[in-house]
Amino acid sequence: MSEADARILVIEDEPQMCRFLRASLTSHKYQVLEATNCAQGIAMATSHNPSLILMDLGLPDGDGIDLTKTIREWSQTPIIVVSARGREDDKVLALDAGADDYLTKPFGVNELLARIRVALRHSQKEAPTTTEYAFDGLRIDLVKREVLVDDQDVHLTPIEYNLLTLLAKNAGRVLTHRQILRAVWGEAYANQAHNVRVHMASLRKKIEKDPARPRFVTTEPGIGYRFRS
Repeated sequence: MSEADARILVIEDEPQMCRFLRASLTSHKYQVLEATNCAQGIAMATSHNPSLILMDLGLPDGDGIDLTKTIREWSQTPIIVVSARGREDDKVLALDAGADDYLTKPFGVNELLARIRVALRHSQKEAPTTTEYAFDGLRIDLVKREVLVDDQDVHLTPIEYNLLTLLAKNAGRVLTHRQILRAVWGEAYANQAHNVRVHMASLRKKIEKDPARPRFVTTEPGIGYRFRS
């Protein structure tokens, strides 16, 4: 899918932000669909099959977090939240509800476009047929369960390997502590964020040249982690 083929559904009720998003997206060859409330957003999402959804949280007929949960019941279309709510709790709730990323207003055009490109690339990957990931000197072979950094074999514990593969499969996307815990440890550990921090620190020591300034696994403070694609 080329940029010209990508349809972006904007669910936003603030006229000035709508104009900004419309101008920014159309100037970069994206097709733009618009909805100003939850009801219109659901109708457009079901009838127009958008490639990606940009969604505000404060909508006149409901909350964007609940709308995200509703869309996630039947669709895996990438969702990027764009909201004036900058609290960590709001970001975590949106991401746990199924959003792929979160931008706090105000934000720049370049950052928005970069997040969109990452989300679209991730949605186009055929995960079941992907057996190898390569990122700037880091290679992960899922068949051999082998991890190489600059062509040197790296020994990871099962937990570290599962963390790394989870992040790599979701490269560019923010994963919350809860999402990581559920995927790697299971639902019973969903509130034990210290497990993630301890094992992530160990993983970084093995794959990063400078764990204090990681090039692969970055921290989203108070929220979780993002793997740089």
